[in-house]
Amino acid sequence: MTQKRRDDSGTEYGKWTREQPGLDSALGFVATNIDWVWRNYKTGLWMLKEEKRHRWLPKIYQVQMYQLVDACCRSSADYRGFHVVVFEETSPDDGWVYLDGAYITKSELVQFLQFEAPDMFYKSWFPPKGLLRLPENVP
Repeated sequence: MTQKRRDDSGTEYGKWTREQPGLDSALGFVATNIDWVWRNYKTGLWMLKEEKRHRWLPKIYQVQMYQLVDACCRSSADYRGFHVVVFEETSPDDGWVYLDGAYITKSELVQFLQFEAPDMFYKSWFPPKGLLRLPENVP
């Protein structure tokens, strides 16, 4: 059964789509969004980012979709991967930050977003299957 929204946000089209019996997830239809297409228009470098708050990680159906999109994007020489940014609470200002499963500081996050981090930071990352939330006691 198609999952109902847990909040009152979304568009009228999104709400309509969820109400259509012929588009039910039981029939195989799923949807997710990508939170960020991040680009430096001067250098051409770009990446995809998913933002999660309150220690949550993407659900498995989201990860599967992100992997599909990531595979399509890899042909671009300027593509710098798919990344998951997780906040302890809601932003870097109210708790810790995890980037692709590893703790980073606010300044490291800025460096990453400026495309100035070491190359190893720009390899696509997807959470391991079954891991839904980061524990409270990290980093």
